Amino acid sequence: MLIVRAPATSANLGSGFDVFGAALGRPADVVRLERAERTSIRVTGAGSQYIPEDPDENTVGAVAEALDAPAHIEIDKGVRPASGLGSSAASAAAAAVGLNELYGRGYSREELVSIAAEGEAVVSGTAHADNVAPSILGGFTVARADGVAQVDASIPLVACLPEIVVSTRDARAVVPDGMRMEQLVDVVGSAATLAIGMARDDPALVGTGMADGVVTPARAELIAGYDAVREAALESGATGVTISGAGPAVIAACREPDRREIAGAMVDAFEAEDVDARAYQTRIGEGTTIH
Repeated sequence: MLIVRAPATSANLGSGFDVFGAALGRPADVVRLERAERTSIRVTGAGSQYIPEDPDENTVGAVAEALDAPAHIEIDKGVRPASGLGSSAASAAAAAVGLNELYGRGYSREELVSIAAEGEAVVSGTAHADNVAPSILGGFTVARADGVAQVDASIPLVACLPEIVVSTRDARAVVPDGMRMEQLVDVVGSAATLAIGMARDDPALVGTGMADGVVTPARAELIAGYDAVREAALESGATGVTISGAGPAVIAACREPDRREIAGAMVDAFEAEDVDARAYQTRIGEGTTIH
């Protein structure tokens, strides 16, 4: 039996819609895998009651089929579904890395990204790699149709998860169909700034690069209290704040000494809007690991 840990992730990071992603030090899924004649799945942990155990309807079932690696798979969810923290991607990443090792398939980590993305398609309908790439590789990733670029980074973060649900379908439905030239220039500038900030491990540049005037404002309307939470985080020292993935989690870049105060301010701001929330004091970290 193998035990695999796959981290939560934050995709988009504001200016990097469907392209940028970052692995989070916490939370994470822990997946146990054992060879079997056919695949079976058992799910426990956060939101497990909402996750299908039928291999045809679960991301890890699709990964097992793609690798021709049937297994008994036990998933302990540390990453809540519909959180904006890459819940299904974490499970798919763990399955891809673990089954590759268990059956000696010999794929590289980079090759496993596309296999895990096919598992993601079971949930989202499309094979996006912006969450599975950082979950497998760690650090900060740029996922394109022709491959993935990755850089190690260690930016302190706060991920604040409210007890509300935003469906990926709804979050995609509100994305504008186009943008003005000046908006495009602003987003490209932000994305470039964020990428340089990740390469330099510079929280100030990363926070500045989270600015996005196109996708984030549209999605913010789906998250009760978002504006108040963002303002509270910035007032407490965050260098930048945006929606994590499709939401409802809100991610703040910061400096290490400010992390605790920012976490408390974000939770308090949600609670002032009558929304329960919890905050993860975390940072960009490593990818999937085998134990």
